[in-house]
Amino acid sequence: MKRRSFLRLSGLASLAPFAVGGALGSGTRTSSSYTIQSTLSEEDRPNILWFCTDQQRWDTIHALGNSAIHTPNIDKLVETGVAFNSAYCQSPICTPSRASFLTGKYPSTVHQTKNGAAYWPEASPLLPKVMADSGYDCALSGKFHITGAWDGKEQVENHGYDRMWYCHAPHQGHGVGNDYTEWLQLNNIKLTDVFTSNPRGRLGKYRNDVDPQYHLTTWCTDKAVDVIHRKRSQPWLMSVNVFDPHPAFDPPQEYIDRYDLSEIREPYFQDSDISAQKKLEDADIMFQRSVKKPDMQEAKEEIRKYWAQIDLIDENIGRLLEALDDTGQREDTIFIFMSDHGTMLGDHGLWRKGCRFYEGLVHVPLIISWPGKFRENMQSEALVELTDIVPTLMEASGLPVPEDIMGQSLMSLLTGETDLHNHREFVRSEYYQTLQGPKSYATMIRDERYKLVNYHGTGLGELFDLENDPNEFTNLWDDPEYADVKLDLIIKNFDATAFAVDTGPKRIGRY
Repeated sequence: MKRRSFLRLSGLASLAPFAVGGALGSGTRTSSSYTIQSTLSEEDRPNILWFCTDQQRWDTIHALGNSAIHTPNIDKLVETGVAFNSAYCQSPICTPSRASFLTGKYPSTVHQTKNGAAYWPEASPLLPKVMADSGYDCALSGKFHITGAWDGKEQVENHGYDRMWYCHAPHQGHGVGNDYTEWLQLNNIKLTDVFTSNPRGRLGKYRNDVDPQYHLTTWCTDKAVDVIHRKRSQPWLMSVNVFDPHPAFDPPQEYIDRYDLSEIREPYFQDSDISAQKKLEDADIMFQRSVKKPDMQEAKEEIRKYWAQIDLIDENIGRLLEALDDTGQREDTIFIFMSDHGTMLGDHGLWRKGCRFYEGLVHVPLIISWPGKFRENMQSEALVELTDIVPTLMEASGLPVPEDIMGQSLMSLLTGETDLHNHREFVRSEYYQTLQGPKSYATMIRDERYKLVNYHGTGLGELFDLENDPNEFTNLWDDPEYADVKLDLIIKNFDATAFAVDTGPKRIGRY
């Protein structure tokens, strides 16, 4: 493999060094006890283009079963890589999920289980820091969200990114840490031409006539295209963290118009969902919105907007693939497409997210493509966690995987050395006081057939037979015929929880 270098600058000060919570300039490497040496030569280490959407369900890709949605460029990633059709996040909420897939450990293990957390506890190094210390040029555009982002830029040090173009949300942080809205203003673009606003002057949704070139998804991709074209001698890692398809479901109208309501599916809902969710609500198990029987036309309109946001994401995936092709780096680059978690979209009478583990929330897309190195045009049914990404990238770049990493590398599946459909016995997910409101605690374990959810401290739980009940309507938790299945999964989940505990400092002696 021969690395090629290119230089192309577009936009305003597009490659200015920036860091969240510190002045980490381009080329600077802070001291770290995690520095490790790659076993591969610099030319043989792959570039990494890591595209993470926010709140995208697994069932939103044309090539993977949704014949109504338009994702031709994500489909190209499927054609040139491996799609993991049973990938699960380790929390249904942003910060703990991101903390998990950036460290290869469970949220509770790295002590970051809450949205709005005061600081990053640094219980484990973030993968970009490890990669940077091993010689990678690392950058990020868009979200970070491993700490509280309510008041502007997150105060995180030792993150590993030499350049960070930060925007937690397009309408948030204007004037106090939103590099995206600052870019709009520096380019003489009025914010009121892009966003709606309220009488207090706060930014609201995107206007329905917004030009897609001024959208955050496009801006994040612009920065990644610049990084791809930047001249360098070392391998690079680029994290593209867009905000969509997160609410407010406000894509440009032209994208909404691509879909007829007759093409949009209805939410997965039965009348029995109302009583089931009321039971959980009465036990103070947190969710962002109370259960409500969905108005199917209104729900389909919301899903149409959600899909339209994914259309815009897909177009920008195409721009990234074109940039890699134009610079001759496609075969030198691992391209990852994924999401941090999903959303409910009216399923079971719920919207948005909270302390639940239904498929719409925890089952996410994961596609990994490296033409010429990984299997191509294949779909894996193996159970996979997002914790598995860190050891996969470390192994692919020639780095030893530390023993305390809980993820399991996917390299042998990707290269064809092992069975594509056999990886984990089960996957897990956690919710520990994650959102404001009731202090809910819950965990999920899912094996090839069954999913068990324990709402800790309430005596309530869920057990679903996903083989016969894929939409999770029939709760078998109290069914005596499934008592053995329930007990087996509870024990496995209890064991896995114990094994995920951070046991403290390294042992240095017998006593």
